[in-house]
Amino acid sequence: MQVAARLSALALALGAAFSAPWAMAQNSNPAAEVERLLASPAFKTAAATIDKEHERIVEDGIKLAEIPAPPFNEAARAKVYEKMFKDVGLADVKIDAEGNLLGIRKGAKGDGKFVVVSAHMDTVFPAETDVKVKREGTKLHGPGIGDDTMSLSVLLGFIRAMNAAHIKTRDDILFVGTVGEEGPGDLRGVRYLFTKGQYKDKIKSFFSVESGGVDSITNAGVGSKRYHITFKGPGGHSYGAFGLVNPMFALAQAASAFSRTQVPASPKTTYSIGLLGGGTSVNSIPVSSWMDVDMRSESPAELKRVEDRLLKIVQEAADSENFARSTREGKITVEAKLVGDRPGGETAVGSPLVQTAKAAIEAGGYKFGYRSSSTDSNMAMSLGVPALTIGRSGPDKSGRAHSLDEWIDVEKGPMVKAMTTSLSIILATTGVELDGK
Repeated sequence: MQVAARLSALALALGAAFSAPWAMAQNSNPAAEVERLLASPAFKTAAATIDKEHERIVEDGIKLAEIPAPPFNEAARAKVYEKMFKDVGLADVKIDAEGNLLGIRKGAKGDGKFVVVSAHMDTVFPAETDVKVKREGTKLHGPGIGDDTMSLSVLLGFIRAMNAAHIKTRDDILFVGTVGEEGPGDLRGVRYLFTKGQYKDKIKSFFSVESGGVDSITNAGVGSKRYHITFKGPGGHSYGAFGLVNPMFALAQAASAFSRTQVPASPKTTYSIGLLGGGTSVNSIPVSSWMDVDMRSESPAELKRVEDRLLKIVQEAADSENFARSTREGKITVEAKLVGDRPGGETAVGSPLVQTAKAAIEAGGYKFGYRSSSTDSNMAMSLGVPALTIGRSGPDKSGRAHSLDEWIDVEKGPMVKAMTTSLSIILATTGVELDGK
């Protein structure tokens, strides 16, 4: 039996037609409202369309994945995706000043505010990476295929399904392909959307569709701070100028001291020195040395504590090196440059958005769970806008994200079931006209 048919059978068992025109209009009983949405003829048609369009969704994902989209260079992919937005009938399609792609699906009773449904266009891989997708049975292998390129195609699948079912949502939906979600991008796309773009102050709720399983939602945004720390000194010959202050010694002292920082297991708090370098030759006292530091926490207070400790340690390391060795040619100085600042936040477990997602996921037959992560939803959460990052695949259907052998499994049954569940979360949130009024 096809997935769409199984979902239809489930929906019928839950209950059929009802009198209220807007599903989830008041979020009074999320489980009951989700059941009524699943039972509606419109949703059954949408589910059947996703089933029918499965291969097209996969092929669109492959097409987009084979267009490189390294950090700060997403334009080529955005241009192709722009045409796809227009082809599925979105209105006011445009690429904004930051590079985000935007398109609107009008609701029947829009109040000037939008529900955003997004996926990010960028990947972590540099421009020279071979992004050819290899297919082995139901598995696709390729850099960025899972995180997050297939989600771009899934958004198109959602739109085609709603169009085929003539679904009228209460709210206007703003579909967005964001830039700068990964690493050095520092959420620049969604940051622009919320603080400078034409829709700032007009977003009522926010969804980011990501590569994880649909059984869990990300309702807590892990905040992060990233620093490029540089120690500088006069340098000199390793033998002839021996005794002068050495930036590399200062860096080593700072790294060693920072490595002994104690952090709580809950709220989960982490830190790492990911990169370091400096110097010109083995027989020279370096003129400079540097390290890149990443700190993350579910708690803004804990993140601030680790950040403060780092800044204190690096200054103490510079002072210690200046005390321990000669400064006759100059002192060690240190610069701590903030290169990444992702705000944290949370959408409360008891909020209507979370409870609606929970009801939809459980109605889909999954065991529901919560996650904390760093995604585009961080920005919305930090501003108090209800936001969730939701999955688009079945559990354990992807792996090796951010590696050259990244893979996803696009087996039809699990993928269609997961997509249909994700769509039900979105539609239950936006509200759907189900009785034709």
